[in-house]
Amino acid sequence: MPKLVSVNVGLPCEIAWQGKVVRTAIWKRPVSGRVFARRLNLDGDGQADLQGHGGENRAIMVYQLEAYQYWERELGRNDFEYGQFGENFTVEGLPDDEVCIGDRYKVGTAVFEVTQPRVTCYRLGIRMNNPQMASLVVSHGKPGFYLRVITEGEVGAGDEIQKIADGPDKMSVAETDSLLYTANHDLNRMAIAARIPALSPGWKDSFDDFLKADKNGIHNGNPGLTPSISPLPAWEGFRWVRVAEVHRETHEVVSVVFADIEGAPLPPALPGQFLAVRCLPDKNSLPVVRSYSISGASDSGSYRISVKRGAGPGSQYLVDATQVGDKMEISAPRGEFILRADGQPVVLLSAGIGITPVLSMLHAIASASAKPPRQVWWIHAARNASEQVFAQEARQLLAAIPGSHSAIAYSKPDPTGRPGTDFDVQGHWDLASLEKLAIPIEADFYLCGPPAFLKDMNRDLISLGAPQDAIHHEVFGPEDSIEPGVTKAEVKPPHLPVPLGSGPIVSFTRVGLAVPWDTRFKSILELAEACDVPVRWSCRTGVCHTCECGIMDGRVRYAPEPLDPPALGKVLICCSTPESPIDLDL
Repeated sequence: MPKLVSVNVGLPCEIAWQGKVVRTAIWKRPVSGRVFARRLNLDGDGQADLQGHGGENRAIMVYQLEAYQYWERELGRNDFEYGQFGENFTVEGLPDDEVCIGDRYKVGTAVFEVTQPRVTCYRLGIRMNNPQMASLVVSHGKPGFYLRVITEGEVGAGDEIQKIADGPDKMSVAETDSLLYTANHDLNRMAIAARIPALSPGWKDSFDDFLKADKNGIHNGNPGLTPSISPLPAWEGFRWVRVAEVHRETHEVVSVVFADIEGAPLPPALPGQFLAVRCLPDKNSLPVVRSYSISGASDSGSYRISVKRGAGPGSQYLVDATQVGDKMEISAPRGEFILRADGQPVVLLSAGIGITPVLSMLHAIASASAKPPRQVWWIHAARNASEQVFAQEARQLLAAIPGSHSAIAYSKPDPTGRPGTDFDVQGHWDLASLEKLAIPIEADFYLCGPPAFLKDMNRDLISLGAPQDAIHHEVFGPEDSIEPGVTKAEVKPPHLPVPLGSGPIVSFTRVGLAVPWDTRFKSILELAEACDVPVRWSCRTGVCHTCECGIMDGRVRYAPEPLDPPALGKVLICCSTPESPIDLDL
């Protein structure tokens, strides 16, 4: 009969790691005597990162003595101690390829249920002094698993582990882990796994995302880890186009229309997508790559972008120097901020130049005359009439949509501005003013604008009752970083590293930084961190896909190879280095 060999607990602590301070509870130590197992954890135990560990579905982590012996042979080590893999229960028996999701066990006076495989992150690599461990435990089929506490009670080393119920459908921990994290994406088995009541909600959502992607004809990448609703880019890299039109919209904003050099229609975009534009403002410097939302109709055969002049060389060049007949390089339309074709009411909220992607969505809704009209709320914020870009165009589009609603806020209206005619609200949009609009909470919400606007609108919409998954954002510049467990230090602006390397140029297009590669870095992720570019990661070994980002141009080399390749047009920066100059959507 399986046996509980050791009970291990540990509280969060802070450690120094690669120039960062990491808060972690990966150091678990054996305890003697009886320990009470409660709904959220064992007495004396804690979890530092509740996004990845802990909670009712991840209260107790289990790892097997037989797996210890396997890793001693595989890694050539003999220095392990109980709790080495961050587990609460070190057990004899219960292998991952036999234990199934939903199995129930009685240990001491407590009852437990198997809920999911362990989600491994970089902190296991720290504990094991082996950065590849997050990948190794998955690729070798030995992740370990989590338990839910069904009946609270006391446990202790030496207790027998009695199986009291079988999980439905016989879905083992190892198979469940493999379905999500390796290239073994058996959709039939995923559908079975997603129906197992005991499986934790996060894993169910991942399998459901796979099934939805398959239903929508998207078979690219790993939608369970990085859900995608957009098809593959129409072409790889950059292509030359000509500037067909240039329009000054306001004293700060210029629209540029790109067309095919030979006159053929450009492939249609999806409403809300963006282009990366590569231009050469200074012939003595490196090309500048910047991303701009498509602001016009997405199926017109050309692409219109609208650029507000800022401090950067890209926007200044496009606004000041672009002329009809110029040739530029652009990427294919890309991005996940796109209008869902589900018939739900649509609320388009924007501020300033953030109008561009939602204006493309408004074009799409207005042109869908053959379908039943969708309910549309158009909510925009600007300083005043002279700075409200596309005011007339938006009015014309809204007039073509039966029953559409419009509301404009001016923060500093001109003296000649007419309340109720030119604008509806003086000041900024807030919870009180949004409440007066009677927006349908069952709508899909699309937001674009400055960071403060996005933060305030997201908070206010949730206060109104909008579900978080119905609120979609387009972010100008870098996204918020994800660095689990890292204690936040001073935020520094992106900068060149010291010293500079001499390898291929790595362009971080969202922050406008082009950096020569240096072989002292083990990955593009490490280069980005050295430059204080905001990044997202968790495993740092090509398993979790948190670091996946778009690559507009160039080639990379993987080491180690990811267990499941990223989507086409994407790259995993945690385990790759550049083979050529690359342009990243980062």
